[in-house]
Amino acid sequence: MPKPSTVQEPAELLAYLFAIWPDTKKTQIRNWLKFKAVTVNGKPVTQFDHPLQPGDVVAIRTERFAEPKTRLRFGMRVVFEDAAIILIEKPSGLLSMSSESESEKTAYFLLTDYVRRGDPLRDERVFIVHRLDRETSGLMLFAKTEEVKRALQTGWEQVEKCYEAIVEGSLRLDAGVFESDLDESSVLFTRSAPASDKTRHAITKYRVLKRGERLSRVELSLVTGRRHQIRVHLADAGCPIIGDVKYHAKTDPANRLGLHSCLMRFVHPTTGEEMKFESPLPHDLARLV
Repeated sequence: MPKPSTVQEPAELLAYLFAIWPDTKKTQIRNWLKFKAVTVNGKPVTQFDHPLQPGDVVAIRTERFAEPKTRLRFGMRVVFEDAAIILIEKPSGLLSMSSESESEKTAYFLLTDYVRRGDPLRDERVFIVHRLDRETSGLMLFAKTEEVKRALQTGWEQVEKCYEAIVEGSLRLDAGVFESDLDESSVLFTRSAPASDKTRHAITKYRVLKRGERLSRVELSLVTGRRHQIRVHLADAGCPIIGDVKYHAKTDPANRLGLHSCLMRFVHPTTGEEMKFESPLPHDLARLV
C-alpha cells in the first residue's frame, strides 16, 4: 500500500495520485477514489478534480469503513459497516446472491467488489447471513468473516425483523397474528398446508398502519423466518401484497412488489452492543396509501 504523501504545490487530486504513485495501475487508483479509500487530511474524497494545496496530506486507508449513505451500483446503499458486519439497503429488483442466469447484478457481488475496492485479486470477501427476495427492498445484513456469519445465523431467531407492505384490500382487525404450517418443497412457491414432515410452522405478527380506499399499509414482524412467509400469510388473509402475481395480487401500481424490510435489531456478534437500524418505506410505495 502506498505511503501517505504531503502535497508540495497546488494540484488536482487524480493527477497528483497518478504522479506520486506511478507504479500503481491507474485503474486501481480510480477504484480507490471511487470506493472512498483516498483521504485528504484524514477525510475521504471521491472527487477526481478535488483541489490540493501545499501541506495537504494524501493517503490510502487500509482499514476503512463506508460512511453512512454510501451508494454502490444499481441503487444499493451501505447503511453501516465495521470490522465484523455490513448492513445494506437493497433495492427492489436486485438479487441477494447469484443465480444461473445472473452472477454480477447481485448484492453479494457488489459488496465483494466494494470490500476488495474493485481489485479482484484481493482476499477480502463478505458472507451472506440471510436473503431478501429479489423483488423485496430494504435492510439486509452481511458478515465479514465466517465466524461472525455463524454467530449471527445461530441467533437469527432472536433478531428482530420488521417489514412494511402495501396490500390489496383491508385486513379485518387492526392488529393480530398470522399462523400456519408452510410447505416450502416447491421451488416455485410456498403454500400453507396441514402439518406434516414437509411443513414448518410459521408465525407473523401484523399491525395495520393506514387504510385507504383500495389499499392498506401494514407493518409485519417475523417470529419465524420461512421462505415467502409474509407473502403467503397476507395472501391467505385475502390481502395479497401489490405486485405479487405469484400470490394472487390483481394490481401492480408501483411496478414492483410492495414489500420493504424496514427495521432490524440485533446484538452485535463481537461487541455485544444492541444495534438497531431503520429504513423508511420507499416513496413509490408510501405515496400509494
